[in-house]
Amino acid sequence: MKIVVVYESMFGNTGIIGEAIAEGLNEAGEVKVGTVDDVSPDEVRDASLLVAGGPTHSRGLAKVDARGSVTKGKAFAKFGPVLPGRGSLAGWLERLPAGGATVVTFDTRFDRAPWLTGSAAKEIARRLGGKGYSVVGQQSFFVRTTGGPLAEGERERAVAWGRELAASLAPSTA
Repeated sequence: MKIVVVYESMFGNTGIIGEAIAEGLNEAGEVKVGTVDDVSPDEVRDASLLVAGGPTHSRGLAKVDARGSVTKGKAFAKFGPVLPGRGSLAGWLERLPAGGATVVTFDTRFDRAPWLTGSAAKEIARRLGGKGYSVVGQQSFFVRTTGGPLAEGERERAVAWGRELAASLAPSTA
């Protein structure tokens, strides 16, 4: 079974979560994990599972030009440098061919009610569903501030979620 985990990460928090989910999924098969710059949308063609995630910005998925805005915005400087990268998850999703793989989505956001914070995972799921993918789950992981760090225990929770996903993919031996 081929699994693709792709994410966009500006301050590193979403990247930590994506890598942790991939760690948990290792039991289920071959896992390709990386940023939208590392993983081509074409690599999803023969995948059984696509896991896609990004940070929640302005109550949803970060815009194509969000990295540039954050890099230039003085208000974000207090969170540290923005990670290098050219691509965005929004742009990656636009280039992704229609498909039929099973999908789960994730995001990083503040630990508040989704109606207040919004959710990138929800928007990612909507876009993938519109391209014919079968969305079977969404998960949010929490940061303390815009630039992080992750809330306590979130990396471990991501590994556990990856393991749960792997177990749900395993063929039944009954």
